[in-house]
Amino acid sequence: MLASDSTMPMNTFVVEKLNGEQLFVQAEDKTTVVYFFAPWCQVCNLSIENLEGLHQKNSNIAIIAIALDYESRQSVIDFAKRHNLSFPIAYGNNEIKTAFKVKAYPSYYILNKENNIVSKSLGYSTEAGLYLRTL
Repeated sequence: MLASDSTMPMNTFVVEKLNGEQLFVQAEDKTTVVYFFAPWCQVCNLSIENLEGLHQKNSNIAIIAIALDYESRQSVIDFAKRHNLSFPIAYGNNEIKTAFKVKAYPSYYILNKENNIVSKSLGYSTEAGLYLRTL
């Protein structure tokens, strides 16, 4: 995890949401959690509902979930439906995976309001743990 007072600039990426619309992966004047997952990942299936809880209870925090290493687009759609997710979900690609240096799932990146990566972590996290990462 990066120290909270150190920041790393981030390029803006454009990914496709499940509905076909474009999504800019960036903070828009609010702290943003970028969550990388794979639909087949068991830890992702366990932790995604904690992310949904964070989203439901904190309107000052944006969530973007990006699927990587998925078998099919339908598997991503099924994942989102199974967990009844209400935040933006997008199809990732190798470019964004490489840029964020995603090595395992789930991986979390916290962007501050200025669109800088201020922390990162991976693995299971509780809703409270996710919230604390955004402070």
